Amino acid sequence: MQRYLSRLGFGIILYGALALSANTVLAAGLNEAQRAEISAMRTGDMSRLIVLDAPRARVDAEFVDGDGNTVSLRDFSGKVVLLNFWATWCPPCRAEMPSIDRLAGEVAGEDIAIVPLSVDRGDTDRLRSFFKQIGVRNLRIYHDQPNAVMRKAGVLGLPITLILDREGNEVARIQGDADWDSDAAKAILRRIAAMTSMSET
Repeated sequence: MQRYLSRLGFGIILYGALALSANTVLAAGLNEAQRAEISAMRTGDMSRLIVLDAPRARVDAEFVDGDGNTVSLRDFSGKVVLLNFWATWCPPCRAEMPSIDRLAGEVAGEDIAIVPLSVDRGDTDRLRSFFKQIGVRNLRIYHDQPNAVMRKAGVLGLPITLILDREGNEVARIQGDADWDSDAAKAILRRIAAMTSMSET
C-alpha cells in the first residue's frame, strides 16, 4: 500500500510537471489581445511592423560573436530579442545602424537584447571597421556565416528585423530600415517584455 501511494504521489508530481511544461509552450508568443495592443502602438516607421498571428519557432542555427565564440539564440533565452539582419554593403542597413546602437544604450540593463547579425562574407574585420567608422558604443559584433540563421528564419532582402519573445519565438518583423530609438519602437519592445514577463504569464 505504501509503495502504491509513493508511486501515486510520483505520478501526480510528474503529471503536474508535464502540465506546467505544456502551459509554458502554449504561453509562447502573444495572445490575441496582446497582438491587438501592440498593433495599436505602431506609429511612424513602426507602422510597417508585422505582428504575427502565431509565433514562429526559435531558429536554433549557430553563429559567432566578434571574438569567434559560437553563439545561438538559446543564449538569449529569458530576454526579448531584437534580431537585426544586416550587411555592410547594404545602404539601408548602414543608415539604421546608429539608431540600433542608440536603442541598445537606452535599454541596457533591461530584459531586452539587441543582436545585430551580419550576413557579410569573410571575417569580422569589415564589421569591426564599420562599427568603428560610425562610432558604435553599445553593440556587439555577431556574424551569421554561412547565413544559416538567415535562411532558417526565412529572411529575404535586407535589412529585416525580427522581434523574438523570451523563448526565442518570432512574434513580429519589419522589412526595411527603421528609426529604432524612436519612442514607438522603444515602447513596443518594452511592452512585449512586460507582456512576456513571468509576472504576466
